[in-house]
Amino acid sequence: MDNTEAAFEADVELDGAALQRQRAQRISRRGERAAQSSKSAIATSASHDREAGYEEADGPGELSPLLPSRKDDDGGEGKSPWAAGMDDFSDLPWYRRPHILWILFPFLLMALGFGGSIAPRINLILEMVCRQYISERQAAEPGFTMAPVDFSNGDNDQCRIPEVQSRVSIFMLWASLLGGILSALTAPKLGALSDRYGRKPIIIFTSVGTVLSEIITLFAALYPETFPVNFLLVGFALDGLFGSFIVSMAIANSYAADCTPPQLRNVAFGYFHGCLFTGLAIGPIIAGYLVEWTGQIAIVFVVLLAVHLFFILFIALACPESLTKSRQRTARDRHAADLAKLGPTSDWISWARHNSLLGPLKILYPTGPHSTPALRWNLVVLAAVDTIAFGVAMGSMTMVLMYTNYRLGWKTFESARFMSIVNTARVLCLVVALPLVTRLVRGKIDPKKRNTGCDTFDMSVIRVALFFDTLGYLGYTLARRGDLFIMSGVVAALGGIGSPTLQSALTKHVPAEQTGQLLGAMGLLHALARVVAPTVFNAIYSATVGKHTSTVFVCLTSTFGLAFVLSWLIRPHGPSILALFSCGHKLTMCAVYPDPGDMDDSTGEESITASDAPRKGGVEIPIVSSIVAAFGVTLAFIGIRSQQ
Repeated sequence: MDNTEAAFEADVELDGAALQRQRAQRISRRGERAAQSSKSAIATSASHDREAGYEEADGPGELSPLLPSRKDDDGGEGKSPWAAGMDDFSDLPWYRRPHILWILFPFLLMALGFGGSIAPRINLILEMVCRQYISERQAAEPGFTMAPVDFSNGDNDQCRIPEVQSRVSIFMLWASLLGGILSALTAPKLGALSDRYGRKPIIIFTSVGTVLSEIITLFAALYPETFPVNFLLVGFALDGLFGSFIVSMAIANSYAADCTPPQLRNVAFGYFHGCLFTGLAIGPIIAGYLVEWTGQIAIVFVVLLAVHLFFILFIALACPESLTKSRQRTARDRHAADLAKLGPTSDWISWARHNSLLGPLKILYPTGPHSTPALRWNLVVLAAVDTIAFGVAMGSMTMVLMYTNYRLGWKTFESARFMSIVNTARVLCLVVALPLVTRLVRGKIDPKKRNTGCDTFDMSVIRVALFFDTLGYLGYTLARRGDLFIMSGVVAALGGIGSPTLQSALTKHVPAEQTGQLLGAMGLLHALARVVAPTVFNAIYSATVGKHTSTVFVCLTSTFGLAFVLSWLIRPHGPSILALFSCGHKLTMCAVYPDPGDMDDSTGEESITASDAPRKGGVEIPIVSSIVAAFGVTLAFIGIRSQQ
């Protein structure tokens, strides 16, 4: 009996060992099959990515980035696409290697001319419209008398009447419509062409249009008493047809993106905005002294024309191209493949869809295999916030000068001083504060680090910038003295760090070879904003000037407030503090791309991610709403106190 029991126990032990071996073998075979299926899935997704133009993820895991990387771009050495691209220039001499400084210096000169011409151009248009108004009144009413317009930098107080202000507003409305519509048609095409044929030819092309426009303005300044004011609209049309200053700056930003790692693009774009606002700060001072010394406003446009000609020659002869021939060829091949998919050229429907005005915006709503809803959401919201902020800036640029001329009696000197103070503050924020804060928060940047999308630092900068923009424009609304108006402008200038950060965040969501196409699409949105915003705000000012003159600034403030609220809808790459508390150790960086590792093996349910936290945790939405509500109450309190 004992022997039988011992034999039975031994047999059970052997069966148990056999079962364990079989279980281990099944687990091993299951793991091998999973590995093989993962490899095939990765290979399949890689081929789809190459067809769709998106980068491939490094591999599934809990740290999936917003924009996956592509092996084709790193040369198999673990380099980022930016580092691999810059290696192509490593064997060239220094004067043939692209660098941001090559285009930053001439861009600064062009910004000086651009800034110096704004106030003289507005004053010239105002005086010419005033001259036309006086002539029409005298022709209609023989007994009507009014002092003639002094075009030699005179006071011209007789032009500070609502009728003239309304006419100037309508004229600027038509100028914005012509330039904006034509720029909207050409901006995305020029941006895409810069990916296929290089940045330099497109920058030169846009500058040629600016030169033609300035020639017309120069003739108007030389012969203001006889030059028809409506012919100035031809100059605005030419400027828009060639892309305008908007496209020129967008392509310059593309050049900077080619030469700068993704983590530092907000600083690089900040330098360009810093140059722009340096020109807006110093240019009016230089222009003011030139007009004072010569007594002629035309000298400003002569200098501006010379600056633009120098800019074209420098870009053509000295500045190296930032895109290699191979990258240009790759972009052309991709474009040819896209055209081949359209079918026969006789199909006018396909041609119309491909060449539609809003067609370039499809890059903001990608539909490839790895383009998840979160990626599309971020692109759309970032583009919306950037467009709104740009539209308010464009809508208020001439509005501030006309408003201060009417309400505060500012002439060219006072307007130039205001622009210099405000833009100096903006430059300090862009070239000192933003790089310093970026260095302190991000630490030392690894140029070979892959692009993972926008992070919480980008979003924080955007939200703070929009807050100061809104606060500054509220100050414009309430200010009744010149010093308070200038202080409000300085507060709004603190929001200057938002625009380069927005553009940097956008470029982090697309592959490097589509940067020009993306910024071209943003140029289209900017051109549309250049049409819509000045049209709406000029119409509001024209209808309310002399009755409720500050109404236009109430509308501008509300629009910036809308952009501030929208900025809280952006999903950054990286965990938020609230999500850390609600998601625990299963938190991912940003689950934009499907990750098999996010499936819980025991339950088969998807684990919570950072992008899911607002939906599943239900924590961030009430807090964001509370912040927005508190912000609105604060603005209302400031408004009530200022009226007492």
